[in-house]
Amino acid sequence: MGTSGTAGIAEATQEAADPSPAAPRASTSLLWALAIPLAAVVGAVLAQFPWQWFGIVIVVVAGFTAPIVAGAVWNRAGAATLAAVTTFALGLFAGPALVEAYVKQYGEKADVLVVDTAKYRNAGRNAERDVCRVLDTSGKVQDLAEQQNCHGQFKPGQHIVLYKDPLGILKPWADAADDRGFDAVSLGATGGLFTVTAATLFYAGTRRRSGREMDARKLRKYGPPRRSEP
Repeated sequence: MGTSGTAGIAEATQEAADPSPAAPRASTSLLWALAIPLAAVVGAVLAQFPWQWFGIVIVVVAGFTAPIVAGAVWNRAGAATLAAVTTFALGLFAGPALVEAYVKQYGEKADVLVVDTAKYRNAGRNAERDVCRVLDTSGKVQDLAEQQNCHGQFKPGQHIVLYKDPLGILKPWADAADDRGFDAVSLGATGGLFTVTAATLFYAGTRRRSGREMDARKLRKYGPPRRSEP
């Protein structure tokens, strides 16, 4: 995102982020503290759907908005850095964790046999991706990608379970065991990142510094500006 894009977001958020004295700081701080991580979660979930690029854009916008609001508008550099990191991390963890929880609870189960596993090399991105080829009871063969929980953990000849989205929108999710329980680690990480992001932004908003306060801090630290000699 270029300088013009950064300036545009800062200008768009300036009015809401710096309210009049009559509006309590806590209300606007809470608004941004919830809106930004919620946007990251929504984008992360949409990134698991066929229109994944739309979700990725939402996560990126949320990830850049967090430090702009906390740092450029509220003048809290430390909180801005932490909020940026946790917002992007939330965008990475939330999507797979919530999709897995959804399909395991409401999806249709199908027993499949792992026929083969391989690594697919993307020459354009210079990266390798795991692929699992499975065979279901009807004789249909399909390839599972990393987005479907294929990370090289399955072996040829192994029976695994596919959880299929009842709406038919999401791709099937593969799991080694017939267990509809939640993944406490991934959901805990998602909840923790959401909490840290929201708490950081709320702290930055309630402890925000005005431009006048920042000028006074610079004056105390560096002293008054000196005139250049002719």
